[in-house]
Amino acid sequence: MDRLQAMSTFVRVVETGSFSAAARLVGVGQPAISKAIAGLEDRLQVRLLIRSTHGLTPTDAGLRFYERAKSAIREAEEAELEARGEGAGLSGRLRVSAATTFARLLIVPQLPRFLAEHPELEIDILLDDRAIDLVAEGIDLALRMGQLADSSAVARRIGRGRRSVMATPEYLERAGTPSVPADLAAHEAIIYSQLANSWTFHKAGAEASVAVSGRVRLSAAEGIRASVLAHMGLTVNSDWMFAPELESGAVRRVLTDWELPPVDLWAVFPTGRLASAKAKAFASFVEALVKE
Repeated sequence: MDRLQAMSTFVRVVETGSFSAAARLVGVGQPAISKAIAGLEDRLQVRLLIRSTHGLTPTDAGLRFYERAKSAIREAEEAELEARGEGAGLSGRLRVSAATTFARLLIVPQLPRFLAEHPELEIDILLDDRAIDLVAEGIDLALRMGQLADSSAVARRIGRGRRSVMATPEYLERAGTPSVPADLAAHEAIIYSQLANSWTFHKAGAEASVAVSGRVRLSAAEGIRASVLAHMGLTVNSDWMFAPELESGAVRRVLTDWELPPVDLWAVFPTGRLASAKAKAFASFVEALVKE
């Protein structure tokens, strides 16, 4: 293992907190990671990590080496990008985290376009509605919607989507079509359990907040979609989440003369790590998709 690769392995071990987690990210066996760290310590003639039943802890020398190693890796990446032109000839593996429904509806169908532009690039997409630890999972780029929980995250807003009250024509025929926000209190709402069940609308300077109720609460957007398409009730969601059905008429917007706060789409990069050309190129690709 060459020096830069050994430094990169050490950085992964420190950031993940274990040999096994680093091994999963690098795609090798745990013994190979242990051997690489032992070789690094032997060459430097200093202990870098303290091993205990509680995990791995960098020594003072290990912490100093970690910071220098990260800087050296960043410099090497920047030199490589400058030499070949950023974004040109993207290759290797890109790991992306995205909400399941958003990725299934908007990103995956368009992936052939991106892959055709970069034939030497491989993409792993981790589909999860939760905000996962980007460093621990080895994620290069996360696509997240709404407010960011971590204000220190390195993020760029790449889209802003409309939010609407939506239901199927079958449900509206059975339950009636609301004409003002207050009418929603009498409707069966499909509620996303990760958000508040109070919806706030705006129209010509006026504001109306409505607390909705329903017998179905779900923790993932796929469940929200399935419930709405089963004519069980209405929901508030981004138009992205029902794009095919809105286009076909299988789902209709209501209260269209009232506005809901839009939803932001963010490209989030791991804190403390230089955003790779691959990650930035994919973020720009998704940014173009949501504007089409």
